[in-house]
Amino acid sequence: MKVLIVAATEFEIKPLIQTQKNVEILITGIGITATIYHLTKKLLTNHYDLIIQAGIAGMFPGKFNPGAVLVVKEDSFADVGIEEKGAFQTLFEYGFLDKNEFPFSDGKLPNPSGVLEKIPLSAATAITVNMVSDNIARNEKSREKYHSDIESMEGAAFHYVCLQQKIDFLQIRSISNVVGERDKSRWTIDSAIRNLNNELIKIIGDI
Repeated sequence: MKVLIVAATEFEIKPLIQTQKNVEILITGIGITATIYHLTKKLLTNHYDLIIQAGIAGMFPGKFNPGAVLVVKEDSFADVGIEEKGAFQTLFEYGFLDKNEFPFSDGKLPNPSGVLEKIPLSAATAITVNMVSDNIARNEKSREKYHSDIESMEGAAFHYVCLQQKIDFLQIRSISNVVGERDKSRWTIDSAIRNLNNELIKIIGDI
């Protein structure tokens, strides 16, 4: 099986890079735009049986704990839309896009791959944002709207490309912080990265 590991930064998967010399790696850079461009460019000239995106993420409190490693079952572009008179509407709600037009399902980007069911990790619902915010009210609205467990800046872009290209994929995230917490002294980056890479190495060894 030909596998590609995708990450926004080398820092997030450095232990994997140091120990798994035969694994093909793509570092896209941070954010939606960079992820779509670099992953699409890679797929123009390469074929893979499975693509795994790995990285840290923020969590919405309540369901999971810092350091937990999760597999994402669905992701959404959470802040693409129109804000009018203080109310936010997605492009689907505004009528610009059909919420069930491929690759979307009810406005979300699910992972339909059978590979997902074989991964012994808790499944999470994620959102992807262009702007990380410490605005409590804004973050709570996003959580309520999408029933999200975690937040990243690349996940939905990754899902979008893989679904369009009809390639099996996994998005693996480890929780490093609470959404909205910008004081990095309160983040658990070291343990999140350690746990993430330990699980990645197990997954690669099992597939």
